[in-house]
Amino acid sequence: MLDKLKSVADRYEAIVSQLEDPATYADPALLRRLTQEQKELTPVADAYKAYRKAEADLASARELLGDPELKDMAQEEMAQARADMERLTEEIKVLLLPRDPNDSRNVVMEIRGGVGGEEAMLFAADLFRMYAMYVESRGWKLEVVNRNETELGGLKEISFLVEGEGAFSRLKYESGAHRVQRVPVTESSGRIQTSAATVAVLPEAEDVDLDLDPADIEMQVFRSSGAGGQHVNKTSSAVRLIHRPTGTVVECQQERSQFQNRDKAMQLLRARLYDAKAREQDAAIAAQRRSQVGSGDRSERIRTYNFPQGRVTDHRLTGDNKNFSIDAVMAGGLDPIIDALTTQDQAAKLAAAAE
Repeated sequence: MLDKLKSVADRYEAIVSQLEDPATYADPALLRRLTQEQKELTPVADAYKAYRKAEADLASARELLGDPELKDMAQEEMAQARADMERLTEEIKVLLLPRDPNDSRNVVMEIRGGVGGEEAMLFAADLFRMYAMYVESRGWKLEVVNRNETELGGLKEISFLVEGEGAFSRLKYESGAHRVQRVPVTESSGRIQTSAATVAVLPEAEDVDLDLDPADIEMQVFRSSGAGGQHVNKTSSAVRLIHRPTGTVVECQQERSQFQNRDKAMQLLRARLYDAKAREQDAAIAAQRRSQVGSGDRSERIRTYNFPQGRVTDHRLTGDNKNFSIDAVMAGGLDPIIDALTTQDQAAKLAAAAE
């Protein structure tokens, strides 16, 4: 573990040095990438420094054990240093777990009424208000993209964007079917009804950054065809570019200069590759959304909101810590549930890493 920590700390210091170099600021893409990486590595680098300090404190305290007058103080310092090292070891284990690459992204959320008719759509509207209050409590920004309402104020569906630090890392646990048990406002007999709504949480699609390797591009030159006089037939100014990994082929022969045609062809090649990758990305996100939404059936649930009993139960949590106050949750108090799910997820990953 210490070897891995040392490599992370070395990388962190290298990034700090690069960010101190004025030349870095001439490349906005590099600056953005380094800044993000520094932000991600800072907690690990800080924990490593704290661990090494605790090690040094332990060594210093041991040297004082031979002095009778300082022995008691040395033993106290040694006990504190050992306790710090144990605590930091557990923190570092969690910090070194593989990160979800989407955790730092913004979020696209979709809520749909499922089984239960109008009551399911009213519950979907309640869920949206719950998330809106949670977003506000975190200091994030929410923007509605699409809303389809019912006459009674329910939501057939709603799509919205959440922008904020760590939005996906927190909200990703909300994907799935949410079940509600309560007496609907549309129910005159006072009977408890069970309905459901589905929630999909997707990382916002980022702009595709193309890093083209010149070795992957084959350039062919040939004589232009068509109108253009003697120059067209006598010089090989037309350019054909072939992107070997994808087989994409583009040509340009509009300009008189081979260099101009190459630049135009490169623009066209980048545009086609960008479009192809963006389509692939959109298809993957669409497939992820379909897998998350499910059928909306009452039996496919991650959480139950039981209003008569005043509790919310998250069915993914094990042990006794899976019931929460419904008033607090519906008012946007989702952090206790999300914290519990995060801790359980980290524990599972730590157990898998130890096998």
